[in-house]
Amino acid sequence: MRHEILFCIAASLVGVACNRGGVAAPAPLPRVEVARAVGERVVVPMRFPTLLYSNYDATIQPRVSGYLLSKDFYKGMPVERGQVLFTIDAAPIELSVASARAQLASARAALAEAENNYKRAVPLARIEAISQSSLDQYRAAYLSASAQVELASAQLDEALLQLSYTTITSPIDGIIDDQGATVGDWVGVGTSYSLLATVSNIDEMGVHIPIPYGRYLTSRGGGSDSTPSYDNATLLENIRLYLSDGSLYPHSGTYAYTKREVGNSTGSIIIVASFPNPEGVLKVGQSAVVVADVGSPEGVVLIPQRAVVKMLDRTAVWVVGPDDRVSFRNVKLGNTFGSHWIVESGLKEGERVVTAGIQHLSEGAKVSVDEPSEQDHKGESHTHGVNAERR
Repeated sequence: MRHEILFCIAASLVGVACNRGGVAAPAPLPRVEVARAVGERVVVPMRFPTLLYSNYDATIQPRVSGYLLSKDFYKGMPVERGQVLFTIDAAPIELSVASARAQLASARAALAEAENNYKRAVPLARIEAISQSSLDQYRAAYLSASAQVELASAQLDEALLQLSYTTITSPIDGIIDDQGATVGDWVGVGTSYSLLATVSNIDEMGVHIPIPYGRYLTSRGGGSDSTPSYDNATLLENIRLYLSDGSLYPHSGTYAYTKREVGNSTGSIIIVASFPNPEGVLKVGQSAVVVADVGSPEGVVLIPQRAVVKMLDRTAVWVVGPDDRVSFRNVKLGNTFGSHWIVESGLKEGERVVTAGIQHLSEGAKVSVDEPSEQDHKGESHTHGVNAERR
C-alpha cells in the first residue's frame, strides 16, 4: 500500500513537470517608444565660415619726404585720433618756411613803397604836374606789389603746411599695424616706405556672407531670370556670430550692404554684415562662423534628436514599419529645430522612428510600440522655436 502511494505521488509530479515544460511560453516583444516624422514650415538657418575684418582702415602715408626721426607707438596696440605716430626730419622744410617768411616781408615792403608812390602821384596828376600815363604806371606798380604779397603769403602757407606734414597723427581711433619703416629710413612718396602704417577701426567688425546664387533666388522668390538686388536688408534675419571656441558672441549682427559683384569663384551673392565690438573681443583676421536665417519658411521633415544613432560617418534611425518590424535606415540630417533634427533625405513625413528602447533592437525584429498622442508630439515640436544650429 505504501509503494502504491509513492508511485501515485511521483506520477503526479511528472505530470506537472510535463505540463510546465512541454509548451514553452512565448518571449515578450521588445517594447519601444516611437515618434512620427512630422512636416513643418520653418526658416532654415545657414552657416557661413568667415573671417572678421575692420569696417574702416586708414592708411598712414607720408606727404613729404625726409628721414624718419621717431615712431611714437607700439605695433598692434590701440591708438587714438590725433595721437602722434611718426615724426619726419623737418629741418629742410623749416628752411623753406624761413625763406617764405623773408619773401613775404620783402613783398610787403615793396607794397608799402608802391602804395606811397601811387598816393603821392594822384594829387600831382590832378594839377597836371605829371602825365596820366605816369599815374597809370604808379597804379600798376602798386597793384603788382599787392599781388606779390598775396603770392608770398600763399608760399608761406604752403611751406607751413609742408612743415605740418612732418608730424603724422592718427586720423581715427583703432589698432595700428606697422609697415616696417625704422628710425633713420628715408620715407615719402616714391620711396620704399610710401606706406608707413594702417590703423583699423574696431568699433564695428564686418563679415562677408556668401549666399549661393541659387539659394539667393529661391529665398527672394525669384526665377532663373531674376537679377540680384542691392537692398537685401530683409533677406537675412537673426544674424549670430560663433567664435572659434564655439561660444556665441553676445551681440547680434546687422545687414550692412550687398557687394555689387557676384563671386566669380563661388557663384555667390556677397552680403556684408556688421557686428558691434564694444568690448574689443573681435580682432581683424579672426576666424568665426556666422549663422543667419535666410529667406522665407520652407517645408522640412522633423524627428526628435534622441531618435538619431551616430556611428563614425554613419547617421541612421530605427524605423518601425506598418507590421511593427524595425529596420535600420541611413538618413541625412540638416540643422536642428529646437529638440528635433531636420531630415534632408532618407525619411518621409508620417513614418515612425524609435526614440527609446533602441539598445535591444535587431534588423527585422518585431516590437511592441508605445506611441505618444499626436497632440503631445505637436506640443513638443513647437516648444523650442525655429532657430537653432547645425551640430
